[in-house]
Amino acid sequence: MEYRKLGRTDIDVSTICLGTMTWGEQNTEADAHDQLDYSLEQGVNFIDTAEMYAVPTKEKTQGLTEKYIGTWFQTRKNRDKVILATKVAGRSGLSYMRENNEMTRLSREHIHYAVDQSLKRLQTDYIDLYQVHWPERPFGAFSGKLEYRYAPIPEDTIDIEETLGALGELVQQGKVRHIGLSNETPWGTMKYLELSKTKSLPRVVSIQNAYNLINRAYEVGLSEVTNHEQVSLLSYSPLGQGILTGKYLNGQMPQGSRLALFGDGPLMYRYKRPSVNQATEKYVEIAKQFEIDPAQFAIRFCDIQQFMTSTIIGATTMDQLKTCISSVDIEITKEILNEIKKVHEEFPHPAP
Repeated sequence: MEYRKLGRTDIDVSTICLGTMTWGEQNTEADAHDQLDYSLEQGVNFIDTAEMYAVPTKEKTQGLTEKYIGTWFQTRKNRDKVILATKVAGRSGLSYMRENNEMTRLSREHIHYAVDQSLKRLQTDYIDLYQVHWPERPFGAFSGKLEYRYAPIPEDTIDIEETLGALGELVQQGKVRHIGLSNETPWGTMKYLELSKTKSLPRVVSIQNAYNLINRAYEVGLSEVTNHEQVSLLSYSPLGQGILTGKYLNGQMPQGSRLALFGDGPLMYRYKRPSVNQATEKYVEIAKQFEIDPAQFAIRFCDIQQFMTSTIIGATTMDQLKTCISSVDIEITKEILNEIKKVHEEFPHPAP
């Protein structure tokens, strides 16, 4: 396992991060503990979760993922072995995560309430990385488009300064060590960084955005932010919701797959274009040509990017987990990169 610095901190995180969003929906508590045990044995020291998990988000399963991690900490007594990341939900239209059935917002009051609930479920007194799951303002992270469409920010939007100020209070209280963003834009990221300087507030150390062979939108603007500001990319969806494994090609619908179980929800919107399947076919062909498992091929492509700190994997079976983690042993040669470049030039950004 390889390790890299998290932003400008002194924390070393594994280049594979264990994602957890299926725990409580597709995976039981025992499954979660088994995955955590195996991952830690393989050198994975980084775990990512969120207050809204499991996914798909439902009132009866919300928070279960954090609870499963908490019971693992309690039984294994190994909190100090893990870098733990979780997230606070932005404006969502969901009311069951807050007191008095209020809709989630990124206000000071909501952030303080959310972190206290997460700490209880996680059975810990601190979170290493607390992330804003998505912006308070309207945003286009799931739109499937690269273009920014101008729209005024609604007057009732919680200002980033209030959100960052509340996160700063959590750092001062010792509940949170570092803060990060998720599903953010270059403008939003730089706004947080600007406020951290002008208002003497904590600096964001990471951003968690989608990145994979068919969604390379991060390269357009945010990779420059990573390079100059050392805001670490923690990439989610390295397999493009499973598409890059090739299991959905030619109209296949494997039993038990997320698409078969839950259909094509909002996170699948970007993967509906015809060019997605065309590009996927070619990437799978390259993997097979070089005798590499397509899933490992896709994950390792993410790992080797200059702007990458950690790639977040997710699995519903132990076999899948083992495949994903062992991707660190795969070599992506210059010859392979040249083949990837050809496909990217033919199908640039099919699923931004």
